[in-house]
Amino acid sequence: MDLSGLVLAYGDHRGLPELRDLIASDGSMSPGDVLCAPGAAAALFFVATSLLETGDHALIEHTNYATNIETPLLIGAEVEPIELRIEQGFELDVDHLAAAIRPSTRLISITTPHNPTGTVLTLEQLHAVVEMAERSDCWLLVDETYREMSRCTPLPVAASLSDRAISVSSLSKTYGLPGLRLGWIVTSNAELQERFLAAKEQIVICGSTLDEEAARQVLARRHEHLPRILASIQERAAMVSDWMHDQSDWLEWVAPGGGVVCLPRLRAGVIDDVDTFYRVLDTEHGTFVGEGHWFDTDRRHFRLGFGWPPVEELRGGLVGLAETARSVS
Repeated sequence: MDLSGLVLAYGDHRGLPELRDLIASDGSMSPGDVLCAPGAAAALFFVATSLLETGDHALIEHTNYATNIETPLLIGAEVEPIELRIEQGFELDVDHLAAAIRPSTRLISITTPHNPTGTVLTLEQLHAVVEMAERSDCWLLVDETYREMSRCTPLPVAASLSDRAISVSSLSKTYGLPGLRLGWIVTSNAELQERFLAAKEQIVICGSTLDEEAARQVLARRHEHLPRILASIQERAAMVSDWMHDQSDWLEWVAPGGGVVCLPRLRAGVIDDVDTFYRVLDTEHGTFVGEGHWFDTDRRHFRLGFGWPPVEELRGGLVGLAETARSVS
């Protein structure tokens, strides 16, 4: 990566134009539809603080990445969770979502592929939610951070389907580059773009020119990086799936349709002392998972991530999980 000659001055407030062009091309959008942000978390913060006020009603998938829930709550919005349950395959109930919309509903917030369950909306479900937002005159936020990691053809960028839809993504997940604080908001709604830009300028003025140029160089070679990344994910996903089939006596799960995480659940009556389970897993086996309370859900759930560790380390972690289960059940 060549950063020689880069001038460390204030950059374009919307983000490096060449970078925005690369981001827009993935969804057949215009560079003017893209606003760069210092990570997807910041992008989600810009969206929530720009759109919601105290008393507004927001429908948000639950469980979820904390920023999608906590920022609306801190603003004082009335957050109504749309529960994703393992018994229903963590599938979004589109009919239930439609029935929950009120005149005061300002925002619908969904994630696909979902974090932490790894489930993916169908194209029909995505179109249904988009149409729901249009009919109800509310905004649809789609957190698409894992979009390129779908096991099948990725869904279209939601913002390309309607000017009521807002897409958020970043380089942190698919490209494994969280150290580049580079995310983005995509919307074809010019008024929203100005509002999000104003939020960004009040907080960070502009992005890091170093991060944006590095991101440009990564996305310019997307066609080289993605096949390698997706092959690596497939290898790890297959390893986890094969392992899960042998753990059904103590573990329930829904196979993820995308991303690099899933949310299995310890079977009740087999492992009930979850504190001991997590303590033994960490201290005796050096294996770390995201406990359910991270996502405001039952601690019998835990997020298992399989994208980051090398294959041998992942295999060792799975062995640690199985050995812990045997020792505490």
